[in-house]
Amino acid sequence: MAEHKQMSEEEVRKRTRALLEEVHPERTESIPFRLAQFRHGLAWVHFPEGYGGLGISPKFNATVQDEIAKHSSVIHGDNPAGLIGIGMGAPVVLTHGSEDLKQKLLPRIFSGEDIWCQMFSEPSAGSDVAGLATRAVRDGDEWVVNGQKVWTTVAHISQWGMLLARTNPDVPKHDGLSYFVLDMKSPGVDVRPLYQITGEAEFNEVFFNDVRIPHGNLLGKEGQGWRVAITTLMNERVAIGGGGSGKKAGGGIGQLLKLWKERPAAAHSAAQEALMRDRVSQLYIESELLRLTVQRARGGQKAGNPGPEGSVSKLAGAEINKRMWETGIDLMGSRGLSFEAGYELRQGGGAGLGSTEGFAKYSFLRSRANSIEGGTSEIMKNILGERVLGLPGEPRVDKEVPWKDVPRS
Repeated sequence: MAEHKQMSEEEVRKRTRALLEEVHPERTESIPFRLAQFRHGLAWVHFPEGYGGLGISPKFNATVQDEIAKHSSVIHGDNPAGLIGIGMGAPVVLTHGSEDLKQKLLPRIFSGEDIWCQMFSEPSAGSDVAGLATRAVRDGDEWVVNGQKVWTTVAHISQWGMLLARTNPDVPKHDGLSYFVLDMKSPGVDVRPLYQITGEAEFNEVFFNDVRIPHGNLLGKEGQGWRVAITTLMNERVAIGGGGSGKKAGGGIGQLLKLWKERPAAAHSAAQEALMRDRVSQLYIESELLRLTVQRARGGQKAGNPGPEGSVSKLAGAEINKRMWETGIDLMGSRGLSFEAGYELRQGGGAGLGSTEGFAKYSFLRSRANSIEGGTSEIMKNILGERVLGLPGEPRVDKEVPWKDVPRS
């Protein structure tokens, strides 16, 4: 694992001030400002020089943001729809992409010009990602892809997709996969919305009908797609698990505390009120512990990609979030029983819900996905048990069997 270069905090701040002298957020639009930030190595400071970074500790990413905030009332933050590209696409391109792909894709990921999606899950291969059936067949300098993906977040607005497909059915399932970067505007890509219980279509089905991908868009080598996929999944869990506000009593717990203060008078008996107080207090404690755990993990992060420990914050965050919004609904009493939502195709996040109660109702419904997306809580427990605690793994009877011979429903 590579070591970071040594650089003082003051040197990072000095470089950030130089950026602001060249392009200031208050007089520069988001995309050109963030492209300049990339060129200055202040996009992901832990990335190597020339790829948006300086090769220094990731703790200095916070220093860059702090210095910008000191000198500007305008903050050009990450595009909310760009989480997948920034949190997962960039690390996997940096680790496994060709030089041409790195130069072409990384600046546009950080600037927000290109939105990315991840296409792993299939109707018959959700938690068992390696069992997927989408096929890619080599045809000269191109690959021809046929199949289907499901639960693909923001596919409807994405320019690029991370695609895992089977290129060799005659070997065990983990060995026959290859990993591609797919232009989502390619002929034969059909994106169809999946409406959720919230009334949104944040997720999608994606169908591939003789879609052609240039061989140069292969990440890693043919048949090594599972290794590349692990890079994506480890970064995904860190991105999801570390996706809170970072502020004490911020994010979801801040909204829950606001809901507690605004709760209806006489909505509960004295005994119920005491119980609710205990539940809110416990959730505050757990949320603060999770925030500090994420901060500690970021501070101790080394160069390279995260390991299985990222599953800790992902698992804890998902389970806390579900209990948090169950509590929120209970705080509202009978008013928490109704939810009005229009069925509009939009990115998630509760936009336009207005009141604290509206946000809580939305969050209650949306939180059910937290323990599914990015790997189910059950899968996270398996990863932590086997790869962190060293417990015996579950029996896997198909590990050495060619994929084509494995029974499928």
